[in-house]
Order: sequence, then structure tokens, then C-alpha cells
Amino acid sequence: MKAVVMNAPGDVAVVTTDTPRVNKPTDVVLKLAAACVCGSDLWPYRGHEEVDHQYMGHEYVGTVVEKGTEVSNLDLGDFVIGSFMLSDGTCEICQDGYPSRCANPGTYTGSQAEYMRVELADGSLVKVPGGEPRDPDTLADYLAASDVLGTGWYAAEAAHAGPGKTIAVVGDGAVGLCAVLAAKALGAERVIAFSRHEDRQALAREFGADVVIAERGEEGAAKVKELTNGYGAHGVCEAVGTQGSMDQALASVRPGGYVGFVGVSHDQTLEGLDLFFREVHLEGGPAPVRRFLPDLIRRIQADEIHPGKVFTRRMPLENASEAYKAMDERREIKVLLEV
Repeated sequence: MKAVVMNAPGDVAVVTTDTPRVNKPTDVVLKLAAACVCGSDLWPYRGHEEVDHQYMGHEYVGTVVEKGTEVSNLDLGDFVIGSFMLSDGTCEICQDGYPSRCANPGTYTGSQAEYMRVELADGSLVKVPGGEPRDPDTLADYLAASDVLGTGWYAAEAAHAGPGKTIAVVGDGAVGLCAVLAAKALGAERVIAFSRHEDRQALAREFGADVVIAERGEEGAAKVKELTNGYGAHGVCEAVGTQGSMDQALASVRPGGYVGFVGVSHDQTLEGLDLFFREVHLEGGPAPVRRFLPDLIRRIQADEIHPGKVFTRRMPLENASEAYKAMDERREIKVLLEV
């Protein structure tokens, strides 16, 4: 099969390798319907994380073509969506709603490929009623649910998005844009998006942003306070993972407010006394996407949300190197790889 490998920072290649097979009784093998490049893939691509001939990809939708003897919830031919974090679904942490921190996590092969092996299939994968869609836009919606939509949804829920609330979103990448969509879908009265880029501003508005703020830092936070009688937002979604984005989030939220942080942290630090006097709630980390998947699938099938619009370009899997380059240069928000 064909698969994407990152040999070193900036060096992405498509190679031919063995098709994965079931190794454990809880495994399945999926024939992937589509793949994509994630913003978090750009950290090693830019040299901010170590990488050495690593198979890439953690977002996936596909059809079960082989399964282990202990897989009971899925059948051959089922079209499924999975999370980027695997879970058994039975431990106390999973039962409490945090399958992304399962006490018995599993692994998978890279999803930027034609096939992938997924452990803990019963606990990690969700069958899509009706099977694989013929409509490429619906397929893109489902692929987005595997990570960026589920992650944005977690940020919005952690920020306590809901009726009567003002929610601000820091970050205009695919996750931040999905957080805008999620906050509006969860009933937020007003959604504020921080963005300096016209294409991302337009999609933020299409996803439900009521206000777009181009300013950053204290100036940007002051704009939020102007819109909220000087208080700040009830909740903020932080979807970048840098020191600047966290500072922006904390400066924009009101005392007693909520910050949902889902950007993969890079060199972020919080000063204790500053945090103490802000008196805010913090929740974040790897999104428990598996918790949200049944509801997200229902909303997609009900034509309520269209997260696949974050894919601004589609390319063949063979063009993965160009897909990474396009996202690194911010020419595209997110690239879907056609398998």
C-alpha cells in the first residue's frame, strides 16, 4: 500500500509499504476512504518536534476489511469514524467521559495511507449509519469529526458555550474554526473569532461568528471587553498552543469564566499568582472525541453542521508533500488527501 512518511523536518514522502494486518484480537484493519493533514503535523514538519522516518496521520474514516476475534460491535463492511486517541471504553476514566486519557490506551498505524490497523476497535470506533457516503462533501464532514470538529467541540464545551453566553475563539486554523461552529451549534448568543486572514474570517462568519477581531494581545482583549460591558467573554476557546494564544485567552475571559484549551502546548507557562487572581476555570488537553462522535454524526446526517468546509483543498495522496507545504505556508486551511 501507499503511505506518507516524514523522514525529517520538511521532508515528506509517499512510500510503498506492507498493508497492515490484524495483530491482536481487538484489532481491525480499515480501508481508508480519505485522509488529511493536521495542523499539529506541522510542528514536526517545522522542526519544533523530533521526527525520524515516522508514518503520519491520525484522522480517519474507513471501512472495516479485517477484524480480530474479540471485536463484537463491528462487522466487516461497516463504515466507521475513530478518534486520534484510542480507548477501551470500559475503564473508570472512559466511563467518566475522558476516553482520550484511557487507562489502557491502544495504538494505530498512520492514517495518511490506503489502509490502517486500529487497536481497541470496539471502544474507539463508531459505526456511521447508512455506510460510506457517496457525496464527497459529506465524507469530508465525517473526516473532520475524527479530530478538528471533535477537538473544537471539546473546546466549546469546556468554555461552557450555551444560551446567553459570549464565547471568544483564539486561533483561526481548522480547530479554531470548528470551535466557532461548535459554540454556535451549542447555542452561544455571541461568538467572537480572532483572525487576521480574510479567507479564515469569511469561514468563521459562515460557521457562525458574530464578530471578528483582527487585533491581538491586550488590544484584542480590550475589544472583547468593549463588547461585553467591560467584563470579558464568558468563555474562551484556545486552539493554538503557544504562549501568546494562552495569554490572549486569559486576557479575554472574565473572572469566573471558562477557558477550554485544546491547542497542543508548546512552551506555554502560567504564572501562579496571576492565575490565582484571575479566578477562572481551565479545562483542556487531548480532546475526548469518542465521547462526542455519536452526536456529531447525528448532526451531520441531520444537515445541521458542515465542518468539512475547513478542507480548502483536495489532493491525491501521492501529493502529500505539496499538501504539507501548502498548509505550512498558510495557503490552505486544511488539505484533504484523496486515497
